[in-house]
Amino acid sequence: MRLSDRRSERDWLIEVAPFAIADSPVTVALYDSVHDSMSKDGRLPLVDVTWWDAVRFCNALSVRHTLSPAYVIDEPGERITWNPTRNGYRIPTEAEWEYACRAGTRGPRYGDLDDIAWYRENSGEQIRQVRGKAPNPWGLHDTLGLVWEWCWDVYDPQVYGTYRVLRGGGWFDEHWSCRASVRRRSHPTLRLDDVGFRLARSGTASE
Repeated sequence: MRLSDRRSERDWLIEVAPFAIADSPVTVALYDSVHDSMSKDGRLPLVDVTWWDAVRFCNALSVRHTLSPAYVIDEPGERITWNPTRNGYRIPTEAEWEYACRAGTRGPRYGDLDDIAWYRENSGEQIRQVRGKAPNPWGLHDTLGLVWEWCWDVYDPQVYGTYRVLRGGGWFDEHWSCRASVRRRSHPTLRLDDVGFRLARSGTASE
């Protein structure tokens, strides 16, 4: 998979191993189910969630489903290690995210933006429910628009330290942010009302 960054004008190749990925961002209902609470509108995507919240949730959901947690987290120092041989839930790498978003297409989007994404011009400037727009050719909804999605990768450690990659564009973004190649960054402890995440697993869905 070839990735590129417009800010630094660089591009690089990453090999993508087999993986499975959810067909929509994590919903409020799924997140609350792990914490044994009830949702007012569980079909909304989860937002106001930090990168650290996302990886901890992946481990918690893995335990609930009797899978091996993908992450080893040293809580006092907030150090984390990802073990790609484990079958538990995790957040995708940005190469996996872009590969899944493009779904074999080559353009900046896999369809007409109004048909596939919630963004500023059609969202009414408010968050919308998941799966409300047409999926990409592989059946994935909301990879563009609705919410930015946390990825595993550090954005640019030499310039931005521990900032992590965000992908996809959100419900309040202009059309130019809702493209398969667009990269954004955020500190892993920040909570934003247009940032969520999507689940992935190493290997394939049947493993």
